[in-house]
Amino acid sequence: MQKLLLLGDEAIAQGAIDAGISGFYGYPGTPSTEIIEYAQKSPIVKEKGIHCEWSSNEKTAMEAALGMSYAGKRAIATMKHVGLNVAADAFINSSITGVNGGLIVVVADDPSMHSSQNEQDSRFYGKFAMIPILEPSNQQEAYDMMSFGFNLSEKYKLPVLMRITTRLSHSRSGVETKNQEPEKSLILPDDPRQFVLLPSIAKIQYNGLVNNQANIEQESTNSPFNELIEGTDHTMGIITTGIAYNYLMENYPNGCPYPVLKVGHYPLSHELVYKLTEKTDTLMIIEEGYPIVEEMIRGFLGHEKLHIKGRLDGMLPRTGELNPNHVAKALGITIDKSHNESDIVVARPPSMCPGCGHIYFYKALNEAMEKHGKGKVFADIGCYTLGALAPFNAINSCVDMGASITMSKGASDAGLRPSVAVIGDSTFTHSGMTGLLDAVRENTPMTVFILDNSAVGMTGGQKSAATARIDEICKGLGVDMEHYHVVNPVPKEHGTMVDIIQKELSYEGLSVIVPRRECVQTYTRRMRKLKKVKQA
Repeated sequence: MQKLLLLGDEAIAQGAIDAGISGFYGYPGTPSTEIIEYAQKSPIVKEKGIHCEWSSNEKTAMEAALGMSYAGKRAIATMKHVGLNVAADAFINSSITGVNGGLIVVVADDPSMHSSQNEQDSRFYGKFAMIPILEPSNQQEAYDMMSFGFNLSEKYKLPVLMRITTRLSHSRSGVETKNQEPEKSLILPDDPRQFVLLPSIAKIQYNGLVNNQANIEQESTNSPFNELIEGTDHTMGIITTGIAYNYLMENYPNGCPYPVLKVGHYPLSHELVYKLTEKTDTLMIIEEGYPIVEEMIRGFLGHEKLHIKGRLDGMLPRTGELNPNHVAKALGITIDKSHNESDIVVARPPSMCPGCGHIYFYKALNEAMEKHGKGKVFADIGCYTLGALAPFNAINSCVDMGASITMSKGASDAGLRPSVAVIGDSTFTHSGMTGLLDAVRENTPMTVFILDNSAVGMTGGQKSAATARIDEICKGLGVDMEHYHVVNPVPKEHGTMVDIIQKELSYEGLSVIVPRRECVQTYTRRMRKLKKVKQA
């Protein structure tokens, strides 16, 4: 046992290691990335041979983690909130198959969209799947919930969802660790048909899931992560969840005068809520993310006598991250306005790294597209999405992982010429390959650019599943090699790139161009390591 200073993500990884995990699976995505990065650097993970590699996407991560659970061992799948959309098929069905070894799905939500397309709340998925949800309020709880969650998962033979948010993921606190548990033994499910979701089997297992909800809720009522805290002022009661509990307590350093129900374990306990409402006719709901608890309360307690305050009535902001000032204003506490962070912090828009190959690619693309007009370039999610900003203003879409190729295909099918797709190497192997296969089958008139920097650059340069594989993948998918080009995005090759792009834009069929140059950040780190090795 020791005390460590850890990010919330790191506390989750350490908690999983100490809880006897056998497999980490995930795809990089802010703010969840550091969970697996921390585990990959752990000497215990290396010593024990715990599986800890990045998956091609969140769906494959979820399914691999479920496979390890099938074999009786503990596993987690990690992802950001929009990644759960990709994993949703396996995630929802895993509540019907159930699990064998403990399985925790850790999802990091991003309120305020610091690095995301939306700010969806993953608790909806947990409620939809009818499985237990854990939501830590601090790093110590994040650590403790891993062992607790694995035990809960194995007790009810269900996956457990852990929902965290950006602020918890990327803030540090002291964490007291516990003795390490041994890994579970390899053991197959008692029921050989448990994971076979034929309708006749799935119906039975779904009925079992529904019938078990009362027991699952009772676990929530008795959970150490749910607490009903007495207060002296019963004019109002407060229900607060996860990290939002901290925002409340920052306004009451000497203790909150109102009775408070602190929620870190779902489903929402009716019993604890009823105990709170016995004391007051007014409730304020303080939660990070969507007004999920608020809607639940209105659903089973929304009678006329109960006054409910929160995000739905405008007492708290309907969108974006909460903060202590939002909560103070809702509680009628005077806020210190002697300074405003917007007055002292100058906004700095994101930009590509100096020397990045994407810069030279966009310069060539823009020149080649001059005669074709604007609005014909569909892009994807990664560093290259910055091509939407000045000085490039080169791309016209960014919807979800892999959508560039399929949107470009649909636009081409509609008659748009030329129709251009821009996708990164890791995003291509994440969810772009199937779209390219559709285009290959129909020889769709479109030009696909796969920007190959041999890294998942947007999230810190993790190893890409596409590295050294793109040429063979495209060939295997059936791309015509006469219209397949690899170019070097550097200034001296500008003319060559423009010529190739212009030629393929005029081709009435599918062409693929791969601007290939290592990410400048991973190159710099690699050179530093090489220099240290030579000096040693």
